[in-house]
Amino acid sequence: MFSKILIANRGEIACRVIKTARKMGIKTVAVYSEADKDALHVEMADEAVFIGPPPAAQSYLIAEKIVEACKLTGAEAVHPGYGFLSERASFPQMLAEHGIVFIGPNPHAIEAMGDKIESKKAAAAAKVSTVPGYLGEIATGEEAARIADEIGYPVMIKASAGGGGKGMRIAHSRDEVQDGFDRARSEAKSSFGDDRVFVEKFIVDPRHIEIQVLGDKHGNVIYLGERECSIQRRNQKVVEEAPSPLLDEATRKKMGEQAVALAKAVGYDSAGTVEFVAGQDKSFYFLEMNTRLQVEHPVTELITGIDLVEQMIRVAAGEPLTVTQDDVKLTGWAVESRIYAEDPYRNFLPSTGRLVRYRPPQEGKDGPITVRNDTGVYEGGEISIFYDPMIAKLVTHAPTRAMAIEAQADALDAFAIDGIGHNIPFLSALMAHPRWQDGRLSTGFIAEEYPDGFFPRAPEGELVHYLSAVAAVVDHIQNTRKRQISGQTSGVPVAFAKRRIVNLSAGEDTIATPCEVEAVDGGYKVQIFDTDGNPGHAHLLRSSWKPGEPVWTGTIDADQVAMQVRPITNGYALAHRGIATKARVYTELSAGLAALMPKKENAGGGKELLCPMPGLVVSIAVTPGQEVKNGEILAIVEAMKMENVLRAERDGIIKAVHAKPGDSLAVDAVILEFA
Repeated sequence: MFSKILIANRGEIACRVIKTARKMGIKTVAVYSEADKDALHVEMADEAVFIGPPPAAQSYLIAEKIVEACKLTGAEAVHPGYGFLSERASFPQMLAEHGIVFIGPNPHAIEAMGDKIESKKAAAAAKVSTVPGYLGEIATGEEAARIADEIGYPVMIKASAGGGGKGMRIAHSRDEVQDGFDRARSEAKSSFGDDRVFVEKFIVDPRHIEIQVLGDKHGNVIYLGERECSIQRRNQKVVEEAPSPLLDEATRKKMGEQAVALAKAVGYDSAGTVEFVAGQDKSFYFLEMNTRLQVEHPVTELITGIDLVEQMIRVAAGEPLTVTQDDVKLTGWAVESRIYAEDPYRNFLPSTGRLVRYRPPQEGKDGPITVRNDTGVYEGGEISIFYDPMIAKLVTHAPTRAMAIEAQADALDAFAIDGIGHNIPFLSALMAHPRWQDGRLSTGFIAEEYPDGFFPRAPEGELVHYLSAVAAVVDHIQNTRKRQISGQTSGVPVAFAKRRIVNLSAGEDTIATPCEVEAVDGGYKVQIFDTDGNPGHAHLLRSSWKPGEPVWTGTIDADQVAMQVRPITNGYALAHRGIATKARVYTELSAGLAALMPKKENAGGGKELLCPMPGLVVSIAVTPGQEVKNGEILAIVEAMKMENVLRAERDGIIKAVHAKPGDSLAVDAVILEFA
């Protein structure tokens, strides 16, 4: 076994590998760019080596720097994580030349399976069902359009060396093929240094299901069940689960055996994933093979009890697998949410900045529920523009799918992040979505269910009382505390009105809930009244919450509840189960006066194109004086390895252009003006 390994990666996956290495008694070496000098993985590792400037192409993607770091520290092996150099066959070859072990598959398997075009040819030769498409290299957009016409629309344009949704476009027409081809090639070149793309038929209403395989250097290969990864946005996975609610045992076995046959055909000898696109009728077709550890590997670990990183290390050291196919048992259900630095209210545009507050839920096992949080950040740390926007992967495991989803919803409600935009509100709303809860999934789920973008759920049903009760109790605690401040003016004590009106914002509307709060033994009784003043249900709230804490955690009657609480004028911003609302707590007199206040109208003429996120200007497609039509491309801005096309939302004339290619812009910076 190795005594020291180097992790050629950053962020949460570097931290994840360090945890297992530490458990195995193996020392670790981190590498870091200038942007990551204060990163968590650098702090966690036993040693750290600086490898260059922030852009990955000048640091994490330079194999020679990794080799130098190994020589400097005496690391015997390298774990590549995912992304960066993990699927580049030349990397393990270079390591081998210097006597360093690669913790991953052999170069032949990476070449055969890591290349999306070659892997489809290999799969077809191994009698694995494949999606109709053109597997050769395509030189021009015109050629891509001709091939797409022959295959039939819609088609998928995909980078041969791609992964993680990068270099991928869906085209529904000939015109979209041309633009998609150019964008896919550009993204592929910048992300992977390889601009080859191919075209294949896009399966309508598909599901994305993948099989985890594990092989050793002695010819043994097993599969560890499947993962459902159909909840995607822009081809980027958002929520994963294991097992899949679609598959039955017979289909699982068939998919697993095909995956193993393919892995054996190329002599696969590490952890890897065979991805399939599946129809709602349980038909499935080979999509690609990822010759590395997957981002979503924790859900498989939780249902199988097998540490995949540990197995990768042991296999790389030459040990045979100690687990046979008959030993693999799937227990319970696991759900993983990817928490990204992005603003769900601005079409999920990337968000960067400092994590002013980062308080994940408590990890560990509580009865039948397990909560796990894989992360590479910490409170006070910086979310950089240069890398993937992932903050954490929140995973829950329970005996059933419904329980795992409920546990995930609870954990998301208890996850406090301030300082940047993040997608927890969207993930929380998703957990409450009936279609998700029923398992009626497809890769088009988000586009179909949120066609106009994401907006927070409005308070409704029993949750109106829960939100109002928490706001009333928090306000009561704050008022009680204020009365205890010393040095107050003496005289007649202030008589505080007992009745409170909690106004919850619901879009343009307000939901008013009259209530009274009474301290009882170990908690608070909140009596709810209807609008006519008649008493309704009374709720008992118990919590150890203290002013200043961002999450109210406790019980409402018999229900365990976690709720985000942030102070605002006359109340609190609350978030719970995907509902985001402002709760203003008034006396009856104040509520009446507040209702008379005029509403502030938003001003703005839409005369400027603003940069929607911090990013780098890739290109400007217009010049001053040029006429543009609705939908025409104005500029392309790159952020966190993704190119974002900014289009005209109406016809107009360009008055002035304030940015140029290569400019680094802040959010809402003016790119150009319309006349």
